Amino acid sequence: MLLPLTGCQVSYLFHAAAGQARFLYHAVPVEEVLERNSLPEAEKRRLALVSRIKEFGETELGLKKSGSYETINLKTQVPVYTVSAAPRDKLTLVTWWFPVAGHVPYLGFFDLESARKERDRLLAEDLDTFVGRAEAYSTLGWFKDPLTLNLIQGSDLNLVETILHEMTHTTLYVKGQGEFNEGLAQLIGKRGALLFIEKTFGPSDPAAQEARDSISDEGLFSSFLVSLLSDLDALYKDGQHPYSLKLSEREKVFSRHLDKFNALRDRMRTRRFANFGQGGLNNAYLMSVGLYHRHYDLFESVLAQNGNSLRETLLFFQALAQGKGNLMDKTREWVSLQAARDKEASSAPRLRSKEMAF
Repeated sequence: MLLPLTGCQVSYLFHAAAGQARFLYHAVPVEEVLERNSLPEAEKRRLALVSRIKEFGETELGLKKSGSYETINLKTQVPVYTVSAAPRDKLTLVTWWFPVAGHVPYLGFFDLESARKERDRLLAEDLDTFVGRAEAYSTLGWFKDPLTLNLIQGSDLNLVETILHEMTHTTLYVKGQGEFNEGLAQLIGKRGALLFIEKTFGPSDPAAQEARDSISDEGLFSSFLVSLLSDLDALYKDGQHPYSLKLSEREKVFSRHLDKFNALRDRMRTRRFANFGQGGLNNAYLMSVGLYHRHYDLFESVLAQNGNSLRETLLFFQALAQGKGNLMDKTREWVSLQAARDKEASSAPRLRSKEMAF
């Protein structure tokens, strides 16, 4: 499998394999950690909750069973740093091809120094870059992915969202279609977390309200991001502007939309997006954020058309993925068709009513 790859790709795969091996080596069975009684009470309670989250995802949502999240790495705080890149005058993420995963829009590193070296190499190619952090990741069922310590140190909601998100990747992952993969996982993670918390702790539990607030903020941020990226896309596609002018004009777009976001922040109910733009904006950062949040409203529309059932929505996308083509385009086409049919159906009774009146 390594023969068709370049030297850089082979080197990266060995880095990833070594990091994964170290990460797995330090993983301890969850049951063993719970028996030790060495964790603070809040962390122990969240760790004990993981098996219930997995069972809920499998039985209630139709997510695939796996041996993941039955162990925990208590030594590593940040499992993966991600590096993304994009042309400075295009809203397109650079992708890397690897066996099994296909084209992926980021590289994952197990140490910050390696991530920064890759960032610097990409910067030398006149690309925008972004280095992010991942609390968890999925090997798509190839390994039994461990939990991380920082994941159980966070909130209940973040734990549930993250596990259901990663379980979605194991259930349905389409090679080379990052926007679809992350957009679907974002929907299942957020909506699934609300259902789990309401069922486990009750609709009036503070975590349930936090989940509803998080979904509300997701919709607000998604709409904001669509507007920002649309303005940038129009600028970059303007054939009358030379490269240098596009770079100067984009700074004005960035500034204008950061002002809009500062006003929008007052309407948000959580701090999920509080750090947006604090390190500055560029195409790599915005497109990386967009992988998760840009199309949320579209996936919500599919959920609504499937009776607000996450299980039925997942089945719908599994069927859609059987065919060829870009799944984001196919999803948009399906949603538009359903909207047209709904409009036609809603107008038909009024027409008959008018005919009867005459």
